Amino acid sequence: MAQAKILVFAGSIRTGALSQKLASLAAKELAILDAEPSLISLSDYPMPIYDGDLEAREGAPENARKLRRMLLAHRGVFIATPEYNASLPPLLKNTLDWISRAKEPLTDPFKGRFFAIGSTSNGRLGGYRALIALRQTLELGLGATVLPEQIAVSEAGQAFDENGGLKDMRQAGFLRASLTRLIAFAESEL
Repeated sequence: MAQAKILVFAGSIRTGALSQKLASLAAKELAILDAEPSLISLSDYPMPIYDGDLEAREGAPENARKLRRMLLAHRGVFIATPEYNASLPPLLKNTLDWISRAKEPLTDPFKGRFFAIGSTSNGRLGGYRALIALRQTLELGLGATVLPEQIAVSEAGQAFDENGGLKDMRQAGFLRASLTRLIAFAESEL
C-alpha cells in the first residue's frame, strides 16, 4: 500500500510561532509513522484579505488555487493553530476562505480527505477555544471530515524540548494518537 500523503501547516507565520513548532513536530512524527508528510508555510502563499468585490473583479488569487490543488493532492491534512482572542487567527481563516472560493480545480478540496487539528497557547487551555472555532469552520462551514482526536498544547512556550519534541509524554501520546488515526483514515477507501 502507498504511503498516506499528509499536508501539514500552521496557522501562524510569526518567527518562532509555537503552532509552527507543533506543525514541524507533526511532520516528523508522520514520517516516523511511515506516512508522506508535506510541511508548508502559509508565508509562501500570501493572499489579500478576502473581499467579494476583489473576487468578482479578479477571481481568486493564484496562491489560493495553488493551495486548493495542494489539498487535493493529499488524503490527510494536519493543521496546527494558535489561539487569537479565543478563536483562530485571521491568517488561517482568510486562507481557508480563499481556498473555498477558488473554484479551480472544480473538485471540492474539503471533501474526500481527512483533517486532524492541534493548537498551541501559552495559556492553560492550550488553545482549546481555537480548536472549537477551527473545527466549526472546517466541519460546518466547509463540510470537511475532522477527526475527533486533537491536541491542545498548553503553556506551549515551555512545552517543547531542545529537539522540538513535546516534554510531556501525555501530550506526545495525544499527538501520536491523532496522527496515527489520521494516517489510518487517509489510507482507507472512501
